[in-house]
Amino acid sequence: MSKAGDRAEGTTQVHAGRDPAGHSGAVSIPPYRASTILFPDLDSLEARDPDYEAVRYGRTGTPTSHAFEEAMAELEGGYRAVSFGSGLQAITTALLAVLRSGDHLLMADTTYGPTRAFCQGILARMGVETSFYDPLLGAADLEALFRPNTRALFLESPGSLTFEVQDVPALAAAAKTRGCTVLMDNTWAAGVYFKPLAHGVDISLQACTKYVAGHADANLGTAICTRDAWRAVKQAAVDLGATASADDLFLGLRGLRTLSLRLARHQEAGLLLADWLAGQSEVRRVLHPARPDCPGHQIWKRDFTGASGLFTVELAPLPRPALKALVEGLRFFGMGYSWGGFESLVLPTNPRRIRTARPWAGDGTLVRFHAGLEEPADLTRDLEAGFARLREALKT
Repeated sequence: MSKAGDRAEGTTQVHAGRDPAGHSGAVSIPPYRASTILFPDLDSLEARDPDYEAVRYGRTGTPTSHAFEEAMAELEGGYRAVSFGSGLQAITTALLAVLRSGDHLLMADTTYGPTRAFCQGILARMGVETSFYDPLLGAADLEALFRPNTRALFLESPGSLTFEVQDVPALAAAAKTRGCTVLMDNTWAAGVYFKPLAHGVDISLQACTKYVAGHADANLGTAICTRDAWRAVKQAAVDLGATASADDLFLGLRGLRTLSLRLARHQEAGLLLADWLAGQSEVRRVLHPARPDCPGHQIWKRDFTGASGLFTVELAPLPRPALKALVEGLRFFGMGYSWGGFESLVLPTNPRRIRTARPWAGDGTLVRFHAGLEEPADLTRDLEAGFARLREALKT
């Protein structure tokens, strides 16, 4: 359960979930690879543990998972957390925990692609109807979309790929007046730069695969919950057999200890790159919430305390050879879908084919960047060379 409040956040990240005295003085809690747990007597074997606080079965909790969940709950100011094998598993399990056949879900149109696929696939087959809504709707306009059977509102801010910033407090308040559970994908802010539960959200979801683990070598997710929401999510995880591996939990705890330091570097490099890209003639606009010219910047400035290293630029429409010339010759930017690790990444993307509530209006070429932990000057020189290749390709 969350204990934050008497220490700075960086200190919390170093100390949360740690108990060296309980692990023979070891600074880091080891990965407990345990499936079978032995009991000293029959009474202990048969005792109920409704809060899953004791280690009774490896799948339902180990010292490693308990430590990680305690640390994540403290990071985001939650009652308790539930760990999962991926961010998507955290999202899908949380949705299954709060929805049943005949229910209606309001889902941000800018949500992560696999979340959309889950809604249109498994949830639809279950008899749950999903309405995708414009993430930039205000609370008054959102009100018109609620139905008597609406049970949940799902937020993602900033939005996936195009970084729309939602008015989370206002939207959450509107949902609460209808008795709806409010869920939010908080991966971009990593639980550091935004605290959903303090803004009216019931379940904050993260792909800890990304910034929390931070080294592109783990698959991990969490649901950080209020007191009222925790039990349903935990029970759904147990019923579905959803669990995280001991080694990935260990890597998540390792990454958490340096999270603020790494995020500060990602933020610095991301803003430097975004500003440099904004000065290139081929760039129409930069979609980075921390830049004053980005739609949603004022809400970001009001609610967030920082920015991560992930953002998108819209270029003028590029022929494929020019796009290939830009991205394929980059030295320090790899091409890949996931992000949040130490490496910088580039990803050409196209949201037009998956948006339904408000079609993406831009006709340019979108390229998403993740600023890693390399020296920003090296990254800038890499992009300078990439744009030089792009311009040469446009001449042919």
